[in-house]
Amino acid sequence: MWLLDLRPGPTSTYNASVAQPADIRDAPTDRHVVVLAEVVVTAACRSAFTKGGKGGFKDTQAADIMAGIFKAVIDRSKINPALVEDIAVGTVLAPGGGATEMRAASLLAGFPETTAVRTLNRQCSSGLQACIDVANQIKAGMIDVGIGAGVESMSLNYGPSAVSEFSEALEANEESANCKVPMGVLSEDMAKDLKIARADQDKFAASSYQKAVKAQKEGLFNDEIVPLRVKFEDPKSGETKVITVARDDGVRDGITPESLAKIKPAFAADGSIHAGNASQISDGAAAVLLMRRSTAEKLGQTIIGKYVAGAVVGVKPLLMGQGPWKAIPKALDLAGISKDDVDIYEINEAFASQCLWCANELQIPHEKINPKGGAIAFGHPLGCTGARQVSTLLYELKRTGKKVGSTSMCVGTGMGMAAVWVAE
Repeated sequence: MWLLDLRPGPTSTYNASVAQPADIRDAPTDRHVVVLAEVVVTAACRSAFTKGGKGGFKDTQAADIMAGIFKAVIDRSKINPALVEDIAVGTVLAPGGGATEMRAASLLAGFPETTAVRTLNRQCSSGLQACIDVANQIKAGMIDVGIGAGVESMSLNYGPSAVSEFSEALEANEESANCKVPMGVLSEDMAKDLKIARADQDKFAASSYQKAVKAQKEGLFNDEIVPLRVKFEDPKSGETKVITVARDDGVRDGITPESLAKIKPAFAADGSIHAGNASQISDGAAAVLLMRRSTAEKLGQTIIGKYVAGAVVGVKPLLMGQGPWKAIPKALDLAGISKDDVDIYEINEAFASQCLWCANELQIPHEKINPKGGAIAFGHPLGCTGARQVSTLLYELKRTGKKVGSTSMCVGTGMGMAAVWVAE
């Protein structure tokens, strides 16, 4: 439960009766969470997302994309880099967990040697896990300022080697063996079992494209996207040149349910899942600067939002796509609010089938979901998406004058994660 105390102070007594569902909307900004420090966001941004293997970042290492976003966080917030005590970077595919590369990226971006760096992997929720880990470090008093981030180069790291061979013992255990069933296959089977019609999936996917096209044309991504200059080898001429990557290049105009209906199924001859109603393979990075509210106020930082609560759950490996259905209610319960209190939901579109099913089961109005489109339209760099959603959400809440948002996603091997954020 999200607990508030009217009086500022370093400590207080836990009192469950203090919290009311209305607190999240009505609490003055100088209130402090009981026992734990209130965690705020003072900067959030991302790179453009580009098509894996052929987009603008196809020749750029993940660490170089991340370094550019780290530098942008410093530039945007005007924070003294020496005040950032820890950085957590979610990444899924990098050899060795990308730990060495991300430490190097932080140094290149301008953080001193005193800023610690680590990487983590909770698959598709890695970026969100990074943000929540840093928020929890702040709440616990371990640090005052940190960055939660995420990055993925699916162009350079994606492939069969991402999952190692299972031992005989793992193969012999049915649920263990299910952990390595390809997500497309299990999503296809889930769609059949739950009777999620292809026409409904294609309608949902087309809407994602249409919303993203509209948002891109209206410049609604401009505040969150940081243009990056990178080297790019022209596949036709072989010439290497420097380009500026500033737009999501997977967004396509003219997509309709009818055009998607013409695409062949990818995982079964009679299936419903295909390249047009599933998330795009892509490259990109995002970062979120978090700190204790009192620290932000002392530093004169502009507060754009705050972290309220997060939740992670497990589901059966073959029901991976149902993760948000269980994680969202848990996060909302921890925040002390109902689903109707949420103005915007950023639910990762791993597949139209699972996102649509979760939304319908939770009875979330579709107009509240991914108002600027989602991963179907502009991509899902695995470790990055969770941090990207925070940036997208907070900018959209501010633009529309709304207040409460939730980010969530399904997670490979059968998990779900969600968080609640409030704009200021």
